[in-house]
Amino acid sequence: MTKNAKLTAVNNRDQIPQFSNETEEAEFWSTHSFGDGLLDQGGPDAAEADEVLPPTRPRTKPLAVRFDEHTIVRLKTLAERRNRGYHTLLREFVAERLYEEEKREGML
Repeated sequence: MTKNAKLTAVNNRDQIPQFSNETEEAEFWSTHSFGDGLLDQGGPDAAEADEVLPPTRPRTKPLAVRFDEHTIVRLKTLAERRNRGYHTLLREFVAERLYEEEKREGML
C-alpha cells in the first residue's frame, strides 16, 4: 500500500474479521483504520469485561512504621532480588507472620 492510499474506516466491530494469525491481522490493519463509530463503541462488552480486566484489589490504609536504616536496606535488597517493591514484600511478611501466629494461637 502506498503512503497516500486512503485507509478504509471500520465503524463497527462486526466489520472486523476473525484472524487466524498475527500476519492476517497486520495485513487487515495496514488497509483499515478505526472509524468514529468504532471508537464510540468503547471497550469490551460488560460480559467480556470480567475476562479482560484484572480483579480490583481491596483498598489499603496507609500506616507509618519506623525501621532503622539497616533493616530498610536489607528489606530493599531482598525485595530487589525477588523483583518486588519493598512495600509489597513487607506486607507479605506481615501477612505470613500473622497467619503463623494465629495458627499457633488456635485462632484458625
